[in-house]
Amino acid sequence: MYTIHKYAKVETLEEAFALNAKKANVILGGTLWLRQGSRIIQTAIDLDRLGLDKIEETADAFVIGCMVKLRDLELSKALNDWTQGAVRASVQHIVGTQFRNCATIGGSIFGRFGFSDILTCLLALETEVELYRRGTIALAEFINLPADNDILVHIIIKKRPRQVHYEAFRAAATDFPLLTCAVSLGETGIRTAIGARPGRAVLLTDPKGHLAGGLTKTAMNAYADFVEKNTVFGKNMRASAEYRRALAPVLVRRSLEALGGEA
Repeated sequence: MYTIHKYAKVETLEEAFALNAKKANVILGGTLWLRQGSRIIQTAIDLDRLGLDKIEETADAFVIGCMVKLRDLELSKALNDWTQGAVRASVQHIVGTQFRNCATIGGSIFGRFGFSDILTCLLALETEVELYRRGTIALAEFINLPADNDILVHIIIKKRPRQVHYEAFRAAATDFPLLTCAVSLGETGIRTAIGARPGRAVLLTDPKGHLAGGLTKTAMNAYADFVEKNTVFGKNMRASAEYRRALAPVLVRRSLEALGGEA
């Protein structure tokens, strides 16, 4: 549990950034992971008044505020129609409905958690993040940056035509995933994200052109083997590195089959 000395409901991002410059201060998301630890917070920074709790659709993107709840993503018809239900699939097994009504997308992405389902899903899409200080950068770049006191303002999913599918393997419903996989296909080629390795998700494409001739069984097997060999897996209390390595090509093939590959 954490202890808060001061509470600030900020009126501007500039005010929030100035307060967040001090290490003892913390921006509040859903606080669901924060409360698992034990720390003293000098000033808790609340972004509720900044209007960052909306999912907005433009002609070329979905713009998602950092305070949007995971449950809002799960229920967004427009977003899930465009992603063929992949966003819903990536959040619907996270703990339970009450949890998803509290957890925010900003906290989930800024934390760069290795077990994050939604991070894996968004990485497979053409997603950008808008940061207060750094500006807009690709999610694939952001997840490899060192942690700092910048503020994640929006997540931007580009509306470029893509088929996308999400898979995850859990030992039990609502538990942390043992491995996650998201695959998307579009004009710019394939994007495959593998997460819960147990490290944060990584992105792979198809530099050797395994799928250039289509989603045949032979091509899909070759690509799944490529993903397995080019992904680093580790062990934790949930699974061994060997188990995850064996599971990865299975999830990749399932995803490719769901996207129209030969069954």
